[in-house]
Amino acid sequence: MMKRIPEQTTVAVLMGGWSAERNVSLSSGEACYKALINAGFKAVMVDPKRETLFGVLADLKPDVIFNALHGKWGEDGKAAAIFETMRIPYTHSGVLPSAIAMDKQKSKLVFQAAGIPLAESLVVPLEDAATRHVMAPPYVVKPVAEGSSVGVHIVRTTANGPAASILDERDIFGDEAMVERFIPGRELTCAVMGDVALGVIDIVSNKGNFYDYESKYSEGGSDHILPAQIPADIYRKCQKFALMAHIAMGCRGVSRCDFRYDDTAKDKGELVLLEINTQPGMTGTSLVPDMARHAGHTFEELVTWMVNDASVDR
Repeated sequence: MMKRIPEQTTVAVLMGGWSAERNVSLSSGEACYKALINAGFKAVMVDPKRETLFGVLADLKPDVIFNALHGKWGEDGKAAAIFETMRIPYTHSGVLPSAIAMDKQKSKLVFQAAGIPLAESLVVPLEDAATRHVMAPPYVVKPVAEGSSVGVHIVRTTANGPAASILDERDIFGDEAMVERFIPGRELTCAVMGDVALGVIDIVSNKGNFYDYESKYSEGGSDHILPAQIPADIYRKCQKFALMAHIAMGCRGVSRCDFRYDDTAKDKGELVLLEINTQPGMTGTSLVPDMARHAGHTFEELVTWMVNDASVDR
């Protein structure tokens, strides 16, 4: 671990914000703030408003920004563009990687070019996804640009019809939806820290067989099996593809890739990448701190590494 003199380092922990993932961001930010204080940094919690973010940072003049914002305006490159303009070093990925990674369709083009296996998908008008099967069930309907499983619906073969309720979620979806082939089996995830792929977690939801928002962020909502009890070649592929995705997207700092692994059929072994998270959750139930701990890094060491990795021109 690199060491910086904590007394000379003021870290602004950006958290909350105004996205659909505000509450998760508040939890992440509070956890990171406490860890940074314990590590000896002079940390300050900042819950920015859209109109005042620039002014707050100009007044505070932090040495480093720890970006714990999630979702739109925090994770999609817009906030990073402000940090770049102000020339303040910040954590996580830069403007372009963040913007592309937030858009599931655009990120799939990057992954496809890198040779990473994906589930077939298409982007259609919201009304089409709500009124007819644009793909043979089972399939998943999800927003093109949201995280934390916000707005995700599974349409199973036993469903009476398409996901009509998404019309009531237009504020989340916008005018389009992604429809993606459903992959049965296990939910796996792997983080990358710098240029190293960490361990692979098998996520077992205790709220059903889908790792939804409640499973992710409620106490006892899921179990994290680390290391994942999967074939060794699948474990290595998860690490390989996570690092490939991190590099292909141009990510910096810490990222996390989510996968589906079909171990249900006779021809077991299909592994597909679902998405990359450029600002993974850092709450008490989050995955990246677990993987870092498994690799020998305490939470305080993890956030210290992230602060020391911060820069502009990311």
